[in-house]
Amino acid sequence: MRQKNSWEITDGFWEEVKYLIPKKGRDGNKEYKRKPGGGRKPMEPRKVLEAIFYVLRTGIMWKALPKEFGSSSSVHRYFMLWCDEGVFLQMWQLGLERYDEVCGIDWSWLCGDSCSTKAPLAQESVGRNPTDRGKNGGQTPPAHRRQRSSIVHSDNGGESS
Repeated sequence: MRQKNSWEITDGFWEEVKYLIPKKGRDGNKEYKRKPGGGRKPMEPRKVLEAIFYVLRTGIMWKALPKEFGSSSSVHRYFMLWCDEGVFLQMWQLGLERYDEVCGIDWSWLCGDSCSTKAPLAQESVGRNPTDRGKNGGQTPPAHRRQRSSIVHSDNGGESS
């Protein structure tokens, strides 16, 4: 299979990582209401992995996952489970090992650096923080209204106070 998009999994990649995906099984300490094999069939692990890669590659929210990938909540549940099981860490380590075999990694020269700061120029395009509602600093001044006169004019032209 030829890879068309960056989130699609090639057959070669799938053969390398499919053994890392944990198998779904029944808990022996639990009492189930249904017989084994009953209920909805679990999603195919390869399809789930493609959906996870789609979300990570495009940066969309989980709920915005296209329907062709299946239920977004199920995909997210698999993602959280696989993170807890260390699946993605093992994939990363396997990728490093394979790259080291093919190209070689010079481990003697290694450097890591990071810096996290606020983006000062982004405030112009973003605007005010919506959580600042109700704080006195940014409230608009009250509208100027015309004061009522204490003198009330009656229909007959007389004045009363």
